[in-house]
Amino acid sequence: MARSPLTLAASVTSALPRVGVVGVGALTEGAAGRFDTAVADLDDGRRVVVRAPADSAAGEELAAEVRALRALTPGVRGLLPFRAPELLGETGLGDARVVVVDFLPGYRVDAAHVPPGFGAATSVGAALAALHALPPSIVRAEGLPARTPQQVRADAARIVDRADATGRLPRVLERRWHRALDAEDLWRFESAVVLGGAGAASFLYEDLEGVPTVTGLLDWHGLSVGDPATDLQWLAAAPTAADDVYESYVSHSDRAPDAHVRDRSRLYAELEFAKWLVHGHESGRDDIVSDAVELLESLARGVADEDLVAAPGLGVDEAIALLDRMPEAAPPAVDTSMHTDTYDPEELSQWMADQDDSHDDDDAVGTGAQSQRGGAGDTSRAAHAHDRLSTAPILLPTSPGARSGRTSSADDGTETDAAADAERASEAALRRWLAD
Repeated sequence: MARSPLTLAASVTSALPRVGVVGVGALTEGAAGRFDTAVADLDDGRRVVVRAPADSAAGEELAAEVRALRALTPGVRGLLPFRAPELLGETGLGDARVVVVDFLPGYRVDAAHVPPGFGAATSVGAALAALHALPPSIVRAEGLPARTPQQVRADAARIVDRADATGRLPRVLERRWHRALDAEDLWRFESAVVLGGAGAASFLYEDLEGVPTVTGLLDWHGLSVGDPATDLQWLAAAPTAADDVYESYVSHSDRAPDAHVRDRSRLYAELEFAKWLVHGHESGRDDIVSDAVELLESLARGVADEDLVAAPGLGVDEAIALLDRMPEAAPPAVDTSMHTDTYDPEELSQWMADQDDSHDDDDAVGTGAQSQRGGAGDTSRAAHAHDRLSTAPILLPTSPGARSGRTSSADDGTETDAAADAERASEAALRRWLAD
């Protein structure tokens, strides 16, 4: 039987001695009735939230949230651009634990209604980037879960296997998910501090100067070290805002670019249907199984036999973020690179054709970095011609007449200084060795 707000408010005086309750009201959290919740006004001017679990599973979740909130010390909270609930006190109510936290003002937006563009979408991306930038030691010091990419992958595989064992998983999805599990590149990511499944209801907004801005974050029970994509999976239900959230997330992140974070987030969103199927099967609820099968069959029709993993390679935002972290290096006096940093297939074929016409060009070696389609005037391509990781050999001249394939004589008025050439080549080799 659900506890009334008055019953919950009465427990506040046990959790917070020497305070009085001057007002009480119901608080709807959208937690599907798993918690009994009330909001209470105290005589010292504070407003607090009182929560009690409705069953044992919810009790475990509430206990995990208490541990997570304890890990958020004042120093940790100072690293975040938003507020998190502050644990004020605990008490017992029958067999249940009652938790009192401070009330965070704000409003929520359903995933499907998060608008694109500047505002809510960009603020969510920035908020998640700040969360994922927290030091992992915060989680480990409190003894909270920490999962490696290999463990995250194994967890996903177990979900697929358990869903498949029910005999009700569509073959299209079974093949699709196993291809994703077998894709090595998909699981190369850097673990981070995560909520472990943030949803649209986790974010509280306030209008700051007329712009919806995330000012609070709820649902800390899943705080752990794991895959950042788990906090992005809810964006599958926010198609109009997803691109702007991802773009803001990447631009505010100081972590290494992750080319497949969106693919994994999509996989986790799809696996929620598999979890629903497993739950219904293991609890003997035919109604849940039927509902899950209907959802899975609809998903299977939508994805057909498409691969979930996107084509390899960095997106534009990730590439820009990576370039920002590359150290600048001055080109050496003698360029011995192979010029293989980047290429366009059409330009490469044209470049190769040009080489057939340039074998008789005495200056081919000296102008190779400028002989592509842009010519000597293409400064953007020339600026990237130097390859720090080149392994091309350095040829030292052995005689005044040997100079990188070029022959000089007294007839053309050009003098070759072998010692100077050797010195420049040695300096170039030293610079390249130091750069590597």
